[in-house]
Amino acid sequence: MLIDQEKCIGCGICVSYCPMEAISVADKKASINQEMCVECGTCIRPRVVRCPTKAIYEPYEQIKGTPREVRRFFSDPATTHGVTGVPGRGTEEVKTNDVTGRVCRGEIGIAIELGRPCVGTTFAEVEKVTMALAKHHVDYEECNPLTHLMADRVKGTFKEEYKQENVLSAIVEFNGKLEQMAELLETIKETAKKLDTVFSLDLICCFEEDGSIPVLTELERIGMKPRANAKVNLGMGRPYKIIREA
Repeated sequence: MLIDQEKCIGCGICVSYCPMEAISVADKKASINQEMCVECGTCIRPRVVRCPTKAIYEPYEQIKGTPREVRRFFSDPATTHGVTGVPGRGTEEVKTNDVTGRVCRGEIGIAIELGRPCVGTTFAEVEKVTMALAKHHVDYEECNPLTHLMADRVKGTFKEEYKQENVLSAIVEFNGKLEQMAELLETIKETAKKLDTVFSLDLICCFEEDGSIPVLTELERIGMKPRANAKVNLGMGRPYKIIREA
């Protein structure tokens, strides 16, 4: 995002709306710190920021096709990712599992959501997590745009040109076997100590036939208490897949 210095009157109305605190006013003119800006688009939404002179604009043609373009796909929930066709960071995650069957019985899905408004993250930080997970030979979700920025999925490394790009948040998403859960979570806990950002940890599984949740006993054993609120698929979607095909 940029601010037209000829149009800007220095009113400062835009400053408080930036989730990365990238906008400042000096000498009666507002400007956007290009290193801090994650291209989330909040400042150009007329229902959010009512710039009286419409001085804020997005120079999309300038960033299109450059590494900086990835910022908007991981920061602007209104942007649809070209690879997955999904808006809002580009992945449906568990929200449509009753249709997609990404996670089946006997498996766990883990999503690590790095960064948040006012904090953000870089792919260099994300790489710390994916490289730590490499020893577990996890399968990264193909329909997650983050996966397509990786240089080597086995090693968990990212393409060099993306590592220092700032984004609002990014989701590392992968599947594993139910019996792997404790060791995977332990690796994530250890890696958390090395991160210069925050993250949310999502654990995904299928209910058993009797309605029980298969991960709860093991989570209690390793001292990780899940929150009571969760996203639950009711199984009303089609096709419904609960068992992984051989």
